[in-house]
Amino acid sequence: MIAEELINQMIPPLKLYDTVEKALRWMDEFRVNELPVVSNRKYMGLATELSLIELPDRTQPLKDLELQYKDVHVQGPQHFYDVMEAAIKNKIQVVAVLDDEQDYMGVITINDTLAAFGQMSALQGSGSILVLSMPERDYSLAQISRLIEEENVKILSAYVSPDELDPYKIKLTLKLNTNDLSRIIATLERFEYRITAQFNDNTEYDVGRDRLDMLFKYLDI
Repeated sequence: MIAEELINQMIPPLKLYDTVEKALRWMDEFRVNELPVVSNRKYMGLATELSLIELPDRTQPLKDLELQYKDVHVQGPQHFYDVMEAAIKNKIQVVAVLDDEQDYMGVITINDTLAAFGQMSALQGSGSILVLSMPERDYSLAQISRLIEEENVKILSAYVSPDELDPYKIKLTLKLNTNDLSRIIATLERFEYRITAQFNDNTEYDVGRDRLDMLFKYLDI
């Protein structure tokens, strides 16, 4: 699922000549802490509730204020994992989407991103999660897939992310169509792959658990 497919058509952008009062009213109406500001189809940044709420003059236009997160946005074809990363790293609830000409397309909310997680068919099916850590140079999904499929198990989804504990390594998160991981783990370890976590239907899991935990946290900010 890509960013342009997640654009929330119900949330309009603010204009530079809109007032602080209007911005705060819309934030309350749409239940977000930030809203994008657009001028001639160009994304100018985010107006944030935190920066506006204490202003004494709520009649002043947004053009007179310093907008934030001007460089925080995604392109239409980017994967929704990139939307999550932008939101999580910057602790914001909305992420602007731009087209190839850098024109504003719309905005995605953190709720939209969470919904995309829930719609992934691979996550909705039964099975288990296996997390591997390895040097980036050793990563070969083709080889790992072959080892797993030789045990009559299928990979339903795969996600690569940086290993937070080692900048020279990556984490590979696999969703498999089996609850019995013993043979798979034994095979992978025989080929010197390091297993860092495993979850099945009897435990709490999801792809990118750390990211999803952060998403739930930011739903309440």
